[in-house]
Amino acid sequence: MSEPIAVLGAGAWGTALAIAAAARGPVRLWARDPARAAAIAAARENARLLPGARLPAGVEVTADARAALSGAAFAILAVPAQPLASVLAGLPAALPPLIVAAKGVEQGTLRLPLETVSALRPGLPAGVLTGPTFAHEVAAGLPAAALVASADPAVPALVLPRLGSGLFRLYAGDDPVGAQVGGAAKNVVAIAAGAVIGAGFGENARAALVTRGLAEIGRLAAALGGRRETVAGLSGLGDLLLTCTGEGSRNYSLGVALGRGLGLAETLAARTGVTEGVPTAPALLARASAAGVEMPIVSAVAAVLAGEASVAEAMRALMARPPKAEG
Repeated sequence: MSEPIAVLGAGAWGTALAIAAAARGPVRLWARDPARAAAIAAARENARLLPGARLPAGVEVTADARAALSGAAFAILAVPAQPLASVLAGLPAALPPLIVAAKGVEQGTLRLPLETVSALRPGLPAGVLTGPTFAHEVAAGLPAAALVASADPAVPALVLPRLGSGLFRLYAGDDPVGAQVGGAAKNVVAIAAGAVIGAGFGENARAALVTRGLAEIGRLAAALGGRRETVAGLSGLGDLLLTCTGEGSRNYSLGVALGRGLGLAETLAARTGVTEGVPTAPALLARASAAGVEMPIVSAVAAVLAGEASVAEAMRALMARPPKAEG
Protein backbone atom coordinates (compact mmCIF):
# COMPACT_ATOMS: atom_id res chain seq x y z
CA MET A 1 0.00 0.00 0.00
CA SER A 2 1.26 3.51 -0.82
CA GLU A 3 2.03 6.02 1.89
CA PRO A 4 -0.97 8.06 3.00
CA ILE A 5 -1.28 11.72 2.24
CA ALA A 6 -2.78 14.27 4.61
CA VAL A 7 -5.35 16.84 3.49
CA LEU A 8 -5.46 19.59 6.09
CA GLY A 9 -8.73 21.45 5.90
CA ALA A 10 -12.18 19.94 5.45
CA GLY A 11 -13.80 22.68 3.45
CA ALA A 12 -15.26 22.04 0.01
CA TRP A 13 -11.87 22.06 -1.73
CA GLY A 14 -10.10 19.98 0.89
CA THR A 15 -12.89 17.41 0.80
CA ALA A 16 -12.81 17.29 -3.00
CA LEU A 17 -9.04 16.80 -3.01
CA ALA A 18 -9.34 13.99 -0.46
CA ILE A 19 -11.88 12.26 -2.68
CA ALA A 20 -9.67 12.66 -5.76
CA ALA A 21 -6.52 11.48 -3.97
CA ALA A 22 -8.26 8.39 -2.62
CA ALA A 23 -8.17 6.94 -6.15
CA ARG A 24 -4.40 6.45 -5.70
CA GLY A 25 -4.09 5.48 -2.04
CA PRO A 26 -5.11 6.19 1.56
CA VAL A 27 -5.97 9.75 2.61
CA ARG A 28 -6.38 11.38 6.00
CA LEU A 29 -8.70 14.39 5.96
CA TRP A 30 -8.20 16.74 8.91
CA ALA A 31 -10.90 19.09 10.18
CA ARG A 32 -10.02 21.67 12.83
CA ASP A 33 -13.43 21.34 14.51
CA PRO A 34 -13.86 17.94 16.22
CA ALA A 35 -17.64 18.14 15.87
CA ARG A 36 -17.35 18.70 12.12
CA ALA A 37 -14.84 15.89 11.79
CA ALA A 38 -17.20 13.55 13.62
CA ALA A 39 -20.17 14.59 11.48
CA ILE A 40 -18.27 14.11 8.21
CA ALA A 41 -16.90 10.76 9.36
CA ALA A 42 -20.35 9.51 10.39
CA ALA A 43 -22.15 10.67 7.25
CA ARG A 44 -19.22 9.92 4.89
CA GLU A 45 -20.10 13.25 3.31
CA ASN A 46 -19.39 16.94 3.90
CA ALA A 47 -23.07 17.76 3.86
CA ARG A 48 -22.60 21.45 4.67
CA LEU A 49 -20.01 22.42 2.08
CA LEU A 50 -19.98 19.64 -0.52
CA PRO A 51 -23.35 17.89 -0.37
CA GLY A 52 -23.78 14.73 -2.41
CA ALA A 53 -20.07 13.92 -2.67
CA ARG A 54 -19.47 10.63 -0.89
CA LEU A 55 -16.14 9.94 0.78
CA PRO A 56 -14.47 6.76 -0.51
CA ALA A 57 -13.54 4.07 1.99
CA GLY A 58 -9.90 5.10 1.71
CA VAL A 59 -10.53 8.51 3.31
CA GLU A 60 -10.10 8.65 7.09
CA VAL A 61 -11.50 11.77 8.79
CA THR A 62 -9.86 13.06 11.96
CA ALA A 63 -9.57 16.16 14.15
CA ASP A 64 -6.08 15.11 15.29
CA ALA A 65 -3.51 16.89 13.11
CA ARG A 66 -0.63 14.82 14.45
CA ALA A 67 -2.43 11.60 13.54
CA ALA A 68 -3.31 12.94 10.10
CA LEU A 69 0.32 13.80 9.40
CA SER A 70 1.92 10.67 10.83
CA GLY A 71 3.84 8.89 8.06
CA ALA A 72 2.30 11.06 5.32
CA ALA A 73 4.22 11.32 2.05
CA PHE A 74 3.13 14.94 1.81
CA ALA A 75 0.38 17.20 3.10
CA ILE A 76 -2.05 19.44 1.24
CA LEU A 77 -2.97 22.55 3.22
CA ALA A 78 -6.44 23.39 1.93
CA VAL A 79 -7.51 26.38 4.01
CA PRO A 80 -8.27 29.94 2.81
CA ALA A 81 -5.44 32.43 2.48
CA GLN A 82 -6.44 34.62 5.43
CA PRO A 83 -6.30 31.95 8.20
CA LEU A 84 -3.39 30.13 6.53
CA ALA A 85 -0.74 31.52 8.90
CA SER A 86 -2.67 30.73 12.07
CA VAL A 87 -3.46 27.19 10.93
CA LEU A 88 0.14 26.58 9.89
CA ALA A 89 1.45 27.91 13.20
CA GLY A 90 -0.74 25.44 15.08
CA LEU A 91 0.44 22.34 13.22
CA PRO A 92 3.09 19.98 14.64
CA ALA A 93 6.71 21.07 14.34
CA ALA A 94 7.69 18.21 12.02
CA LEU A 95 5.89 18.42 8.69
CA PRO A 96 6.26 16.50 5.42
CA PRO A 97 6.51 18.41 2.13
CA LEU A 98 3.61 20.83 2.00
CA ILE A 99 1.32 21.70 -0.91
CA VAL A 100 -0.69 24.86 -0.36
CA ALA A 101 -4.09 25.00 -2.04
CA ALA A 102 -4.95 28.56 -0.96
CA LYS A 103 -5.41 31.40 -3.45
CA GLY A 104 -5.03 34.91 -2.15
CA VAL A 105 -2.88 37.58 -0.52
CA GLU A 106 -2.78 37.79 3.26
CA GLN A 107 -4.07 41.05 4.66
CA GLY A 108 -1.59 42.97 6.78
CA THR A 109 1.53 41.08 5.71
CA LEU A 110 0.62 41.15 1.98
CA ARG A 111 2.23 37.71 1.66
CA LEU A 112 1.45 35.14 -1.00
CA PRO A 113 0.74 31.67 0.46
CA LEU A 114 4.21 30.20 -0.07
CA GLU A 115 5.75 33.33 1.45
CA THR A 116 3.75 32.57 4.58
CA VAL A 117 5.06 29.01 4.58
CA SER A 118 8.62 30.24 4.14
CA ALA A 119 8.23 32.72 6.99
CA LEU A 120 6.74 30.24 9.45
CA ARG A 121 8.44 27.02 8.35
CA PRO A 122 11.74 28.03 6.71
CA GLY A 123 13.39 25.31 4.67
CA LEU A 124 10.25 23.14 4.39
CA PRO A 125 9.84 21.76 0.83
CA ALA A 126 6.65 23.34 -0.46
CA GLY A 127 4.63 24.03 -3.56
CA VAL A 128 1.28 25.45 -4.59
CA LEU A 129 -1.68 23.65 -6.17
CA THR A 130 -3.68 25.98 -8.37
CA GLY A 131 -5.70 26.13 -11.57
CA PRO A 132 -9.27 26.11 -12.92
CA THR A 133 -10.97 23.71 -10.53
CA PHE A 134 -14.44 23.81 -8.99
CA ALA A 135 -14.55 21.54 -5.95
CA HIS A 136 -17.88 19.92 -6.77
CA GLU A 137 -16.70 18.90 -10.26
CA VAL A 138 -13.42 17.43 -9.00
CA ALA A 139 -15.31 15.51 -6.32
CA ALA A 140 -17.69 14.18 -8.97
CA GLY A 141 -14.78 12.86 -11.03
CA LEU A 142 -15.33 15.21 -13.95
CA PRO A 143 -12.28 16.01 -16.11
CA ALA A 144 -10.07 18.77 -14.75
CA ALA A 145 -6.48 19.99 -14.92
CA ALA A 146 -4.36 21.85 -12.38
CA LEU A 147 -0.81 22.98 -11.73
CA VAL A 148 1.62 22.03 -8.97
CA ALA A 149 4.28 24.74 -8.93
CA SER A 150 7.41 24.84 -6.81
CA ALA A 151 10.94 26.17 -6.94
CA ASP A 152 12.00 22.64 -5.91
CA PRO A 153 11.42 20.19 -8.79
CA ALA A 154 11.27 17.31 -6.31
CA VAL A 155 7.96 18.61 -4.98
CA PRO A 156 5.86 18.26 -8.17
CA ALA A 157 7.65 14.96 -8.87
CA LEU A 158 6.40 13.69 -5.52
CA VAL A 159 2.85 15.00 -5.86
CA LEU A 160 1.85 14.38 -9.48
CA PRO A 161 1.82 10.56 -9.48
CA ARG A 162 0.08 10.39 -6.10
CA LEU A 163 -2.61 13.03 -6.54
CA GLY A 164 -3.23 13.06 -10.28
CA SER A 165 -5.43 10.54 -12.02
CA GLY A 166 -6.91 9.86 -15.42
CA LEU A 167 -9.56 12.55 -14.98
CA PHE A 168 -7.59 14.91 -12.71
CA ARG A 169 -4.58 15.84 -14.82
CA LEU A 170 -1.76 17.63 -13.03
CA TYR A 171 1.10 19.58 -14.58
CA ALA A 172 4.43 20.50 -12.98
CA GLY A 173 5.52 24.12 -12.84
CA ASP A 174 8.70 25.88 -11.73
CA ASP A 175 7.27 29.39 -11.34
CA PRO A 176 5.42 29.42 -8.02
CA VAL A 177 5.35 33.23 -7.95
CA GLY A 178 3.51 33.52 -11.25
CA ALA A 179 1.19 30.67 -10.27
CA GLN A 180 0.28 32.30 -6.96
CA VAL A 181 -0.28 35.75 -8.45
CA GLY A 182 -2.59 34.22 -11.06
CA GLY A 183 -4.52 32.27 -8.44
CA ALA A 184 -4.96 35.29 -6.19
CA ALA A 185 -5.77 37.93 -8.78
CA LYS A 186 -8.27 35.89 -10.76
CA ASN A 187 -10.69 36.01 -7.82
CA VAL A 188 -10.63 39.80 -7.85
CA VAL A 189 -11.08 40.00 -11.63
CA ALA A 190 -13.97 37.53 -11.31
CA ILE A 191 -15.79 39.92 -8.97
CA ALA A 192 -15.41 42.63 -11.62
CA ALA A 193 -16.61 40.27 -14.36
CA GLY A 194 -19.68 39.37 -12.36
CA ALA A 195 -20.43 43.00 -11.57
CA VAL A 196 -20.29 43.86 -15.28
CA ILE A 197 -22.87 41.18 -16.08
CA GLY A 198 -25.02 41.94 -13.04
CA ALA A 199 -25.15 45.61 -13.98
CA GLY A 200 -26.17 44.77 -17.55
CA PHE A 201 -23.04 46.14 -19.23
CA GLY A 202 -22.91 43.19 -21.60
CA GLU A 203 -20.65 40.41 -22.80
CA ASN A 204 -18.35 42.77 -24.73
CA ALA A 205 -17.52 44.57 -21.51
CA ARG A 206 -16.84 41.33 -19.67
CA ALA A 207 -14.53 40.05 -22.42
CA ALA A 208 -12.58 43.31 -22.42
CA LEU A 209 -12.34 43.37 -18.65
CA VAL A 210 -11.10 39.78 -18.37
CA THR A 211 -8.51 40.36 -21.10
CA ARG A 212 -7.21 43.52 -19.47
CA GLY A 213 -7.31 41.77 -16.11
CA LEU A 214 -4.98 39.14 -17.52
CA ALA A 215 -2.57 41.89 -18.57
CA GLU A 216 -2.61 43.31 -15.03
CA ILE A 217 -1.87 39.89 -13.58
CA GLY A 218 1.04 39.39 -15.96
CA ARG A 219 2.57 42.74 -15.01
CA LEU A 220 2.44 41.97 -11.30
CA ALA A 221 3.77 38.44 -11.73
CA ALA A 222 6.77 39.76 -13.64
CA ALA A 223 7.40 42.52 -11.11
CA LEU A 224 7.47 40.00 -8.25
CA GLY A 225 9.91 37.71 -10.02
CA GLY A 226 7.53 35.42 -11.86
CA ARG A 227 7.01 34.95 -15.59
CA ARG A 228 4.29 36.36 -17.81
CA GLU A 229 3.99 33.07 -19.69
CA THR A 230 2.92 31.33 -16.48
CA VAL A 231 -0.10 33.63 -16.36
CA ALA A 232 -1.05 32.44 -19.86
CA GLY A 233 -1.48 28.91 -18.48
CA LEU A 234 -3.74 27.09 -16.07
CA SER A 235 -3.06 29.32 -13.08
CA GLY A 236 -3.91 32.53 -14.95
CA LEU A 237 -5.89 32.31 -18.16
CA GLY A 238 -7.38 28.93 -17.28
CA ASP A 239 -8.53 30.06 -13.86
CA LEU A 240 -9.90 33.32 -15.29
CA LEU A 241 -11.97 31.46 -17.89
CA LEU A 242 -13.58 29.35 -15.21
CA THR A 243 -13.97 31.92 -12.45
CA CYS A 244 -15.19 34.76 -14.65
CA THR A 245 -17.89 32.73 -16.41
CA GLY A 246 -18.85 29.75 -14.25
CA GLU A 247 -22.03 29.97 -12.22
CA GLY A 248 -20.32 27.94 -9.49
CA SER A 249 -17.79 30.73 -8.86
CA ARG A 250 -18.37 32.42 -5.51
CA ASN A 251 -16.42 35.49 -6.62
CA TYR A 252 -18.27 35.86 -9.92
CA SER A 253 -21.66 35.39 -8.27
CA LEU A 254 -20.76 37.99 -5.63
CA GLY A 255 -19.94 40.42 -8.42
CA VAL A 256 -23.27 39.69 -10.10
CA ALA A 257 -25.07 40.49 -6.85
CA LEU A 258 -23.16 43.75 -6.45
CA GLY A 259 -23.89 44.69 -10.05
CA ARG A 260 -27.58 44.17 -9.39
CA GLY A 261 -27.44 46.57 -6.47
CA LEU A 262 -27.30 44.16 -3.55
CA GLY A 263 -25.12 45.10 -0.59
CA LEU A 264 -21.81 43.39 0.16
CA ALA A 265 -22.65 42.58 3.78
CA GLU A 266 -26.02 41.01 3.02
CA THR A 267 -24.59 39.01 0.12
CA LEU A 268 -21.76 37.60 2.23
CA ALA A 269 -24.08 36.87 5.15
CA ALA A 270 -26.15 34.53 2.98
CA ARG A 271 -23.10 32.36 2.09
CA THR A 272 -21.52 29.33 3.71
CA GLY A 273 -18.20 29.31 1.82
CA VAL A 274 -15.40 31.89 1.68
CA THR A 275 -15.38 34.46 -1.14
CA GLU A 276 -11.61 34.90 -1.25
CA GLY A 277 -11.57 37.86 -3.62
CA VAL A 278 -13.10 40.16 -0.98
CA PRO A 279 -10.18 40.24 1.47
CA THR A 280 -7.66 39.72 -1.34
CA ALA A 281 -8.63 42.81 -3.38
CA PRO A 282 -7.23 45.51 -1.06
CA ALA A 283 -4.22 43.35 -0.11
CA LEU A 284 -3.41 42.64 -3.75
CA LEU A 285 -3.74 46.32 -4.59
CA ALA A 286 -1.35 47.23 -1.77
CA ARG A 287 1.15 44.58 -2.87
CA ALA A 288 0.99 45.87 -6.45
CA SER A 289 1.42 49.46 -5.31
CA ALA A 290 4.49 48.51 -3.29
CA ALA A 291 5.92 46.87 -6.42
CA GLY A 292 5.15 49.92 -8.57
CA VAL A 293 2.56 48.07 -10.66
CA GLU A 294 -0.65 49.72 -11.80
CA MET A 295 -3.76 47.48 -11.58
CA PRO A 296 -6.80 49.61 -12.52
CA ILE A 297 -9.32 46.74 -12.44
CA VAL A 298 -8.16 45.53 -9.04
CA SER A 299 -8.29 49.13 -7.82
CA ALA A 300 -11.86 49.49 -9.10
CA VAL A 301 -12.96 46.30 -7.34
CA ALA A 302 -11.33 47.40 -4.09
CA ALA A 303 -13.14 50.73 -4.31
CA VAL A 304 -16.53 49.06 -4.88
CA LEU A 305 -15.99 46.61 -2.02
CA ALA A 306 -15.00 49.46 0.30
CA GLY A 307 -18.14 51.40 -0.60
CA GLU A 308 -16.08 54.16 -2.20
CA ALA A 309 -17.64 53.76 -5.65
CA SER A 310 -20.67 52.18 -7.23
CA VAL A 311 -20.29 49.59 -9.96
CA ALA A 312 -21.42 52.17 -12.53
CA GLU A 313 -18.94 54.76 -11.24
CA ALA A 314 -16.11 52.24 -11.28
CA MET A 315 -16.92 51.27 -14.87
CA ARG A 316 -17.04 54.89 -16.00
CA ALA A 317 -13.64 55.51 -14.41
CA LEU A 318 -12.12 52.51 -16.18
CA MET A 319 -13.55 53.54 -19.55
CA ALA A 320 -12.35 57.13 -19.10
CA ARG A 321 -8.70 56.17 -18.68
CA PRO A 322 -6.36 57.85 -21.20
CA PRO A 323 -5.76 55.93 -24.46
CA LYS A 324 -2.64 53.74 -24.52
CA ALA A 325 -1.03 50.92 -26.44
CA GLU A 326 -2.18 47.43 -25.56
CA GLY A 327 0.26 45.59 -23.32
